[in-house]
Amino acid sequence: MTSNMLRALACFFMLLDHLWASLIPGNNWMTYLGRLAFPIFAFQISEGYFHTSDFRKYALRLFIFGLLSEIPFNLLYSSGMIYPFHQNVMFTLLLGLLSIRALDTARQNLCPKSILKALFIVAGCLLLSVVGFVDYSAMGVLTVILFYLLREFPFARLAQFAAMVLLNIIVFDGMTIPVSLGSFSYDFPTQGFAVLALIPIWLYNGKKGRSSKALQYGFYAFYPVHLLILALIMIYR
Repeated sequence: MTSNMLRALACFFMLLDHLWASLIPGNNWMTYLGRLAFPIFAFQISEGYFHTSDFRKYALRLFIFGLLSEIPFNLLYSSGMIYPFHQNVMFTLLLGLLSIRALDTARQNLCPKSILKALFIVAGCLLLSVVGFVDYSAMGVLTVILFYLLREFPFARLAQFAAMVLLNIIVFDGMTIPVSLGSFSYDFPTQGFAVLALIPIWLYNGKKGRSSKALQYGFYAFYPVHLLILALIMIYR
């Protein structure tokens, strides 16, 4: 799969999740598939970092679309234009991008000062993700970091699988599905479906696909536009 195919797939999964959260509640299969969206976006941030020719423009683009998405996001999730207790996912991805930039800078200049600086920046991004109430919180930022750290890791796929299970099944706290097998019972976290995102990620062929500014910005614009449409339908239906 090309990068553009992965983005389109992630947008589709995200749309299903947001439809479930707004217009079509009760169809839980939609949010189960929706769990696959964020890991794909997180992977794309890591890959985008290695392929971008201008890091500052890349980070600024995420920041601008984060600002553009905030009011539509608030309208959908709180029915108001201002909601300080939950920020949209663009800010999560931006914090992840800033974290891997710091780690990569330290990796290229291995010395105590650069390593401490990188750790300080990463810790700051993780803290900001929690106190700033960004979508997926610190787990979201860590997901971006893990795809960066494990990119050229020996047995990378096995390591990615283990890290995804740790973050999305063992650590993550949220909705669960009761599973019973005889005397054994277990509450499986719905976020655990995110691990399945590794399947399309592992099918990535390293190529971007068709390249154009319209397509590039179209993927970014999809996020605030679809949120706004869903919010307006919720308000005026």
